[in-house]
Amino acid sequence: MNLKIRRAQNKMFEFLFILALSIAMLVLLVLLVQIVIDALPRLSMQFVTSFPSSEPSEAGIYPALIGTLYVIGIMTPIAFFIGTGAAIYLEEFSKKNALNSFIQLNIRTLAGVPSIVYGILGLTIFVRGAEFGASLISGAFTMTLLVLPIIIVAAQEAIRAVPRARREAALALGATKWQTVARAVLPSAVPGILTGMILAVSRAIGETAPLIMIGAFTFVAFLPESLTDSFTVLPIQFFNWIARPQDEYHELAASGILILLLVLISLNITAVWLRNKYQKRI
Repeated sequence: MNLKIRRAQNKMFEFLFILALSIAMLVLLVLLVQIVIDALPRLSMQFVTSFPSSEPSEAGIYPALIGTLYVIGIMTPIAFFIGTGAAIYLEEFSKKNALNSFIQLNIRTLAGVPSIVYGILGLTIFVRGAEFGASLISGAFTMTLLVLPIIIVAAQEAIRAVPRARREAALALGATKWQTVARAVLPSAVPGILTGMILAVSRAIGETAPLIMIGAFTFVAFLPESLTDSFTVLPIQFFNWIARPQDEYHELAASGILILLLVLISLNITAVWLRNKYQKRI
C-alpha cells in the first residue's frame, strides 16, 4: 500500500514539474517573440555601430557592446586559471580536514550569494581600496569575483568525476603527483571545466547590479582606450533606455537585448565546440 502511495506521489510530482517547466518555456517563448517584434524596427548595422544619443533615431550600442566584450575578455582567462587552480588544489593536494571542509562550504555558499554583494565587495576592494576607480579593470575584477565560486565548484565536480584508476595507473608508471594531475586528470576534466565556464560567462554577461554598484556609467559616448578608463556594458545601457518613458527607447532596448542574446549564443557555441573537441580527443 505504501509503495502504491509513493508511486502515485512520484507521478504527481513528475506531472507538476513538467507542467511548471512547460509554463516557464511558454512564458519565455512569449517574451522572446515580443522582444523580436519590438526589436525589428530598430535593428540595423547602424544601431550596432552607433554611439548613444539623445535622439532615439541616432542612438546605438557600440560603446556598451565593446565594453561588454572587454569585461568578458579580461574576466574569462583570469577566472579560468584562478578557479581551475583552486579546484585542483582543493581536490588533489589539500588535506581532507576541518579547514578544507570549511573552505568548501564557503565556496558553495558564495556561489549562491546575490550579485549586489559582489558589487559592494568590488567597490570596497578595487574602486576604493586599490584606487582603480570606476574603471574597466574594476568591473572585470568584480565580475571575476562573481563567477569564481561557480567555476571552482564546476571544476571540482569535473575533477572528482575522473576515475581513480586513471590516477593510480599514472602513479604506478612512475609519474609524480603533479604529472598525474596535469597529464591524466586534467585532460579528462577539461570538458566539465569548460561547462562551468559556459555557465559562469552566461551569468556574468547579463549582470547589471555589481557594475552599477562600482560606478559604471549609464551613458558613455566614447570607447575605453585603457584599463583605467570609464565604461558601460549592454545590460546597463538597456536599464537606461527602459527607464525612459518614450516607446522609441523601449524598442532600442529590445534591439539591444536581441544583440546580447546573439553574443551570448555565439560565446556558448564556441565554448561547446571546444568542449566537444576535447571530449573527442579523450
